[in-house]
Amino acid sequence: MSSYQKPIGSYISYFSNMVKQYGGINLAQGIPGFEPPMYLIEALKKSVDLSVHQYAPGMGNLQLLQLVAGNYKVSTNNLLVVQGATEALSLIYTYINRKLNGDFSVLSFEPAYESYLQLPKIFGQKFIHYPLDADFSFDKKDIEKTIKENNVRLVFVSSPGNPFGKIWSKTEVDSLVDLSSTLNFYLVFDAVYEQLYFNKPPYIPVDRLSPNLFVVNSFSKMLCITGWRIGYLISHESHMEGIKSIHDYIGLCAPSLLQHALVDYLGKSNFANEFTSFFRGEVKKSFDTLIETLDQLGFDIPKIDGGCFVWAKLPNCWTDGFVFATILYEEQKVAVIPGEHFSINKKEWIRFNVARPQGEVLEACNRIKIFFEKHK
Repeated sequence: MSSYQKPIGSYISYFSNMVKQYGGINLAQGIPGFEPPMYLIEALKKSVDLSVHQYAPGMGNLQLLQLVAGNYKVSTNNLLVVQGATEALSLIYTYINRKLNGDFSVLSFEPAYESYLQLPKIFGQKFIHYPLDADFSFDKKDIEKTIKENNVRLVFVSSPGNPFGKIWSKTEVDSLVDLSSTLNFYLVFDAVYEQLYFNKPPYIPVDRLSPNLFVVNSFSKMLCITGWRIGYLISHESHMEGIKSIHDYIGLCAPSLLQHALVDYLGKSNFANEFTSFFRGEVKKSFDTLIETLDQLGFDIPKIDGGCFVWAKLPNCWTDGFVFATILYEEQKVAVIPGEHFSINKKEWIRFNVARPQGEVLEACNRIKIFFEKHK
């Protein structure tokens, strides 16, 4: 048992706040270390002088809805703009919980992002960590059996993933979409890291939109504006009235001024194609830099296809990720996240954020090397 005091809340907030209070390098929270697009900031400055300072329409700025709808080739009737992907996830969960009267279990693939774990805990449902197989995939018959036996009515999947940056193949995604209809569960597809792929773009199943499928996304990561809190969800029209009625009371609307600035910028930039290409390239440079160092130090790293994190198993000399993360920050002021935050079965794993400038990641690598030299 670790003698280090563990926080009651989010490890991500805990370790990230350490850096914000006492300094250091933040490889803990998924905060991009790059400025937003210059033209987006200019659009925001222009918007300040316009009459867009009151409540936005609850469904979202109509022009923004049209831009998103055009990007995904869906109807604006399938869209709702919300306060970040986190609100989208909790809004969908609240809606499903009401529809099913709380009588269901939730499943996600191990390791799972914190919201997938915590929402069932908040609402009182059972959560099932479904482990990936040796090929980092799943057996269709086995997962079907698990879903049936445990009354699973909600499944979360993200592509690229967080903390493990797996990009799910079209075959895998189609298999899950098919199962959602056959077994009558809701599939929530989280596409927040859609733009951060290393080779092939992820498949987002908006072309298979059905009453069993929800897609969640945001502008936070793709434009380096995590503080703006502008996200959206895509849903079958049959759910929209019920979801909007809940949104009216727990979200109301996303910031009008910021939505207006996004409309101005996205409409003139081919949906931010040039910037997202730049950002993706910078993340890959930092990813390669950190991977090289961790590999030299004996970390075990699975194949990672995208996202902004390195998911790695500690060298054999370390068995407790929380202790490792705590001492690393105490001695070298480098903040990382213990794997147990994403699964009780991943105590020996660590998540590193690499959406940071390469120079910052190089400095973190040097400090990590010093740390291991001291503790070898």
